[in-house]
Amino acid sequence: MAQFRLARLCLMLAAIGVSAPALVSSAHAQQKSDAAAAAQAAAKDTVRPDMFKLLDPAAIKALMDAKNYTEVQTRITQAEAMPNRTPYEDYVINRMKLSWALATENNAIAIPTMEAVLNSGRLEKADQLNYYQALGDANYNSKNYPKAIEWYTRFEKEGGDPAKVRGALSRAQVNSGNFAGAKDMLMNNINTAKQAGQKPSENDLRLLGQEANKAKDSATYLFALENLVQYYPTDDFWLDLLSRGVTRKPGFDEPTYGTTMLRLEMAAVKKEAVPPEHYTYLAEVALRDGFPAEAKDVLDAGFAAGVLGKGSDAKTHNALRTKATKQAADDVKTIAAGEANAQKAKTGAGLVNLGWAYATMGQADKGIGFIQQGIAKGGLKAPDEAKLRLGMAQARAGKKAEAIQTFQGINGKGGAADLAKYWVLLLQQQGGNAVAAQ
Repeated sequence: MAQFRLARLCLMLAAIGVSAPALVSSAHAQQKSDAAAAAQAAAKDTVRPDMFKLLDPAAIKALMDAKNYTEVQTRITQAEAMPNRTPYEDYVINRMKLSWALATENNAIAIPTMEAVLNSGRLEKADQLNYYQALGDANYNSKNYPKAIEWYTRFEKEGGDPAKVRGALSRAQVNSGNFAGAKDMLMNNINTAKQAGQKPSENDLRLLGQEANKAKDSATYLFALENLVQYYPTDDFWLDLLSRGVTRKPGFDEPTYGTTMLRLEMAAVKKEAVPPEHYTYLAEVALRDGFPAEAKDVLDAGFAAGVLGKGSDAKTHNALRTKATKQAADDVKTIAAGEANAQKAKTGAGLVNLGWAYATMGQADKGIGFIQQGIAKGGLKAPDEAKLRLGMAQARAGKKAEAIQTFQGINGKGGAADLAKYWVLLLQQQGGNAVAAQ
């Protein structure tokens, strides 16, 4: 987990003069020739002459600049040893001590010293907010997460900008074992950003996903993952999403939708990120189902990416590619002859298959028409699978808006609705109509 270096706290507090508190010695005040002015100065907060000599801001600054922290500590200790200190003298000592603690990254001293400065009642509202945040960070560093939560919460309650502490606060919630509290906070952060038309924080999404995974909260993990894919897509996120959100979901119909998942995977991630067995499996099924052009394209992509054609399976890969290439060439010569038979068939399955074959041969527009006819004709064992093919054909034809509309109309079981949803997500990233992740 992240740490907040005390050097950062030093920068935060420097704006309110931590390293050089204002102090006036009574001796200096007494040097004024005007008695009235002297009386007025004496009435103000002062430090005694002996303490002023120890804590003279100019001398302390020179020592701090020279990193002579031992001498600074000695002077502070001597000042603390003086009897009958006034509240203002304690305030001045604590300001100097805080400067030293921050410079030496001494958390154990910085925390109570900051609290003492706060309790002095001498800070302006804006300065108090800085101290609340700094105390939250310092306690976080000390792994006192409940205390860190307390200070971050107070920062927000007293009017501080929640954006400045929400990440640290959620991490403190997580580290304190309060996943429910962290989840509520992270979900609120994410949804608030989305409602404002902004990208949610990647750190918030990652943290939500990590902690949901630990808590075995699958729904929340999937929510985080879907949003990571939408706003911060990577191959790893996509592969995890297709695994968690499709193939590993209870009830996934792999025989019907396994190839559609692989088609989406190959469209969403870099070709070299696809496992070699995914290339060969899709190619083998495409050949079995009568789509040799698709099989050839898939294998060609695997070879071009350097995933296929090497190692102990190189001979098998080459043989499969040769087979797909030959059958694809033959299919080009005979496909038109099958149109009449598909039109005469009792169901629309032949038309759907014919249309997908044309789509995989680079004739997506023609393929779309046949698939639509097949869906309209009916009698299909898996109507949603046909609709998925229609959406994919429309995407191949560059008709992304139409493809999105087709996918949005799919709400079937077995993985059909999930695949449709993620196709929409991919097309959105590629410039289709904007559709927000749920």
